[in-house]
Amino acid sequence: MGAETKSKRKTTAKPRAAGNGRVARVTRTTRETDITVVLDLDGRGESRVDTGIPFLDHMLQTLARHAFVDLQVQARGDLHVDQHHTVEDVGLALGQALREALGDKRGIRRFGHALCPLDEALVQAAVDLSGRPFLAYGLQIRATRVGNFDTELVHDFMLALANQAGMNLHLHQSQGRNAHHIIEAAFKALARALDMAKAIDPRAKGVPSTKGTL
Repeated sequence: MGAETKSKRKTTAKPRAAGNGRVARVTRTTRETDITVVLDLDGRGESRVDTGIPFLDHMLQTLARHAFVDLQVQARGDLHVDQHHTVEDVGLALGQALREALGDKRGIRRFGHALCPLDEALVQAAVDLSGRPFLAYGLQIRATRVGNFDTELVHDFMLALANQAGMNLHLHQSQGRNAHHIIEAAFKALARALDMAKAIDPRAKGVPSTKGTL
């Protein structure tokens, strides 16, 4: 995803009025991909996703459902080359939408964590919506493919998401053999951790940081 391949990049964010949710719309267009993401942080877990990669669609739908966000993703990419550009750029666009929808982060819990099993797989996620991006990736996926999906792209997606969202993200796998189960458990754990972190704490006043900003 070198800079020389970019043709243009357009982003917009349209937060709703207070009390009606936190929403962002991001459009990212390059010579490799054309992606639009609409994210409502105060949704009901509904999603409409079409990336051209069925397994990625399934994971994004899972993320929306368990994070209780409403998510629309429309992506077209150079899948004739491989899936990398589409997966990474969807992560970038979703991360930017998350950052835009959070706004100044006033009143959020900021931290979230979850431990999710799926059959033999057990994955833990911890997030800090700190504005400082970091990924600690502890998934151990032996299989290189789930269907036609390249499993190493899970790392690239998570890294892109964390970087653009300004999120500290830790993923740790305690158990797991089946690649599908491990990846899905990771997305569910991330979703539950995000749901906790983005929630408004009625006790909070201002931004949850001694610095006064995140």
